[in-house]
Amino acid sequence: MELCVYLVICPMLFLAGFVDSVAGGGGLISLPAYLFVGIPVHLASGTNKLVNSIGTGVATLSYIRSGKVHLQAALLAAAGALAGGALGVRLALWCSEQVLQGCILAALPAVAVIMAVKKDLGTAPVQRRWTPHQQMALSLAIGLIIGLYDGLVGPGTGTFLIMAFTLVLGMDLLTASGCAKVANLASNVAAAISWAVSGKVLWSLVFPAAVCCVLGNWFGARYAIRGGSKRVRGMIFLVLALLFLKLGWQLLFS
Repeated sequence: MELCVYLVICPMLFLAGFVDSVAGGGGLISLPAYLFVGIPVHLASGTNKLVNSIGTGVATLSYIRSGKVHLQAALLAAAGALAGGALGVRLALWCSEQVLQGCILAALPAVAVIMAVKKDLGTAPVQRRWTPHQQMALSLAIGLIIGLYDGLVGPGTGTFLIMAFTLVLGMDLLTASGCAKVANLASNVAAAISWAVSGKVLWSLVFPAAVCCVLGNWFGARYAIRGGSKRVRGMIFLVLALLFLKLGWQLLFS
């Protein structure tokens, strides 16, 4: 592996880990970095999933230790995400990805407008009138639906999980980010194992990329936990903009 590859990948993986640990969407930075240096798409995807799984694991532990995770909701969403991701891959075989991307592209500005207008959204927990059983069912449904999206399209899954936990269950953005890490970790590990078994991981790049991703996730988690929901909110706007540009580019030039 040439030195220039590491010089591109390592700083980009640090940045991706930082962004992902705060607001999700790190794959919008890391995957293009692998492709930019000429790594084939399947190897890039497999390596990206494995490295991101390691980084997300570190961020998840940071959120759990700080008490910023509702474990029951997070674990139920994780179970739903695993099932939804598997179903999404199957649906991808016959469902038009472009149609789904178009729907998501249309929805992104609406999400951004809601966040811009409701400046207090996610700054503090909101008591929803759900019974405990309804909360459990909704947590599972959140994981299932967004896991389905992850299997079909993929980018921005963590960000959508954060928004769902906030809007549906009334969590503050920081706790929602912690719960999203748990759910994302489950689906990432499952996908990483599948890629590794298929031989689609560039092992020579895993260690240096993982070190940088872990550092980014660690610093990002500390940044979010110390700064609270306002920092998560600001980063979500950045991720929504990146996701809008990525999906728009794919629709225009695919």
